[in-house]
Amino acid sequence: MLRPDRNPPRIVERVAGRQGELVLRAAGNDYEIITNGVFLMDTRNGESERLLARVALRHRRELSRLLIGGLGVGFSLVEALRSDLLERVTVVEIEPAVIEWNRTYLASHSRNALADPRVEVVCEDLVAWLGRAGESFDGICLDVDNGPAWTVTDANAALYSNDGLELLRNRLEPGGALTVWSAAEDHGFAERLRRALGRLEIFTVPMPPGEPDVIYAAWRS
Repeated sequence: MLRPDRNPPRIVERVAGRQGELVLRAAGNDYEIITNGVFLMDTRNGESERLLARVALRHRRELSRLLIGGLGVGFSLVEALRSDLLERVTVVEIEPAVIEWNRTYLASHSRNALADPRVEVVCEDLVAWLGRAGESFDGICLDVDNGPAWTVTDANAALYSNDGLELLRNRLEPGGALTVWSAAEDHGFAERLRRALGRLEIFTVPMPPGEPDVIYAAWRS
């Protein structure tokens, strides 16, 4: 017989976000973020999120500027800040609550990363911001959905289209890397990414008992 969970997650905050309802839940010493009733992320592991930033900076030999699309619980940002070659990182996050939670409840998990002077935080929709941003980056880390085929909102699907990848490519310096987090493989997206940028590598991170997380990485030729 299944025993009831003696310590079920408890709701810490529930807010009306820009893309729907957002819920922050505490589960023991960890936190979970739920959007519109769908689990989005938690603080339990973060190995694949850290890999997202590590791969983007892997071949850099000089001070670099990085763009992170989607703050989440801060794992990718923390990993990026570990690099001595990081000059500046811009984080674009659409939800004000996620930014505030990283400064409060999640601060111990994200090591107060938002307080680092190298960090610039932009609270805006990533697609809209990319459309008018004039600067380019040495690396872009994209983690705003559960993957190209499992987006938080229908509008986010544009990021993974040919036009969206061209927009991202135009914000990369030659040789710069675009890394994309996904909860599942998407062969169609991988081919579009290869055509848009050039060299492509795919990394998998085991996540027992489910399917592995996937990191797509492509470098602008």
